[in-house]
Amino acid sequence: MELVYMMATKFLNFNIGVLGHVDSGKTSLAKSLSTVASTACFDKNPQSKERGITIDLGFSSFVVDAPEQVKTGGYNQLQFTLVDCPGHASLIRTIIGGAQIIDAMMLVVDVMKGIQTQTAECLVIGEILCDHLLIVLNKIDLVPEEKQTQVIEKMTKRILMTLQHTKFAGAKVIVVAAKPGGPDALEVEPVGIQKLIDSMKEFSYIPKREQSNPFLFAVDHCFSIRGQGTVMTGTVLQGTVSVNDTVEIPALKVTKKVKSMQMFRQPVERASQGDRVGICVTQFDPKQLERGVVCAQGLVQTSYGVLAEVERISYYKLLIETKAKFHVSLGHETVMARVTFFGTEVTVGTSEKFDYEHTYKYQQELIDVTKIDNEAAYKPAHQYALLEFEKPIQIPPNTAVIGSKLDMDINTKMCRLAFRGTPMEIFTEKNFRETQLEKVRVYKDKNKEGVVERVAGEGELIVKNLIKKDSNAQLFIGLKVKLSTGEDGVIDSTFGQGGKVKVKVTSGLQDATKVALQRLSGGKKKGKAGQQENQPKPTENYEPVKIVLHFKKYMFSSVKKMVQTCWSGPLGLQGKCLAVQFHSGRGLPDETLAPLFGGEVGLSHSCLPSFLLRSIMLLPVFPVHQGTSLMGKKFLMVPLIN
Repeated sequence: MELVYMMATKFLNFNIGVLGHVDSGKTSLAKSLSTVASTACFDKNPQSKERGITIDLGFSSFVVDAPEQVKTGGYNQLQFTLVDCPGHASLIRTIIGGAQIIDAMMLVVDVMKGIQTQTAECLVIGEILCDHLLIVLNKIDLVPEEKQTQVIEKMTKRILMTLQHTKFAGAKVIVVAAKPGGPDALEVEPVGIQKLIDSMKEFSYIPKREQSNPFLFAVDHCFSIRGQGTVMTGTVLQGTVSVNDTVEIPALKVTKKVKSMQMFRQPVERASQGDRVGICVTQFDPKQLERGVVCAQGLVQTSYGVLAEVERISYYKLLIETKAKFHVSLGHETVMARVTFFGTEVTVGTSEKFDYEHTYKYQQELIDVTKIDNEAAYKPAHQYALLEFEKPIQIPPNTAVIGSKLDMDINTKMCRLAFRGTPMEIFTEKNFRETQLEKVRVYKDKNKEGVVERVAGEGELIVKNLIKKDSNAQLFIGLKVKLSTGEDGVIDSTFGQGGKVKVKVTSGLQDATKVALQRLSGGKKKGKAGQQENQPKPTENYEPVKIVLHFKKYMFSSVKKMVQTCWSGPLGLQGKCLAVQFHSGRGLPDETLAPLFGGEVGLSHSCLPSFLLRSIMLLPVFPVHQGTSLMGKKFLMVPLIN
């Protein structure tokens, strides 16, 4: 096995995450590959040695001649930095943190056991954070030689079937024995390592490195060296850093000057995105920062919540409900957060900016849209989550969101990763609910139901049980309602002191409705001469005439009011404005109005109280300021609710 040690030549650092189920042989494989170990590698943690498993991220490296696809970038050597991630279920937070600093993933699978629970979780994390995968079937030495071919073919087929509906479909599978005979066996030459290195070279590439961006550094280990200072080791996520630069530790709100740097025991003056480096600073207690981020001054701010576009992880089988608490991982930090979900059926904004002009529907849960086959069902094109953190955290730019239920039984066979997403708005104010959420227009659909008590006059009904006795009935005046018999009506006024209201049916009652309402009189009523007339008596199957009030309430609005939709015109104008003009004449003719909205006219007046219909005109127009003059007339601009 020919390995080339780092020399004073131009080399590319390529970070590979080594992931897999606990005891699949990840650390043994990293040892077999590596020639240079970092300060945090190969289970140096005392607990790791005692338990025989990795409980933290380990880093090691080796250097090879650059393959042709890497040489095209001017590099003549390729350094593989191996990020050994723990496989135990309770350490999933560390795995998520490790996966965010890698360029490719190596999934180690025990050939005797196949894909296990944590193997599957690592695949999910890889799908979110990585685009390149190499499968390594380890421990082939445990299979009798005469059965190896059969076992390898069977396991390879099973793994590739598992991957066929993921971004890793068709991934290459390499067979090795990293530590023949097991961890306590004598030193024996590993099997298949050279073939693995050749495959790693083949699937390596030149990652996109943004050196012009502000410096951002993921710290995974911190320790002191007597007479030198404190060393923070980690991976440069973006930008560059040089000796004598001033960097910030945002979690502690302190700045430090870079005294010196090393890459795998070699002193360097400069490091850039993708490099694994140790940064030495002075007068800093390493106990204050075990893991976190270091950055250019002012780049990372403390966050109390996030607005993110999210989607379900299909392997998670439980409900993901609004108001529930989930573990949310961003960068190297994991924090408990309360979630609120909402969405929209139309495409809005961009993939990076949240559209505050649009209205969004409140959701009781995060929906798996792939399982909706009913065309009439609500099927959001985009789903969002408001994440309210239990404690503030530092969120680096361009960070993925992963929501999980890490408090589930670690021995469960279910995937604990629930949802993934991208932050669109980061809230840096502690009281952001009061100061920043007002502009997020999320509504709940609400319904109230009452029954017609009696007829008060022509097209007028007295309705009970629609609103509570202690409610402010004046707030309901002017709202439209629907009769169970099909007619539309408007709440015209209150009636008495018992919470009853008078409903005006603007188009008049249908004959069938009149017959049904006559039965409410109890079977008799006085005729013209004062004599009683026999009326149809109620039957046991008689259904009362119901009144339904439908409206929207905006969750984050400081003004708690009921809003109803009254626009029935072209869909393209939804979410714009209504121009309301008070007038005494006919108003503007249709031929004058047509240019304002592409010649399409369509507006439902049924939602308006009758006393307003005679005195206002509504015009759909594109958003303009309140009091805007159109064709010499003043208009009041009212937001149009979808």
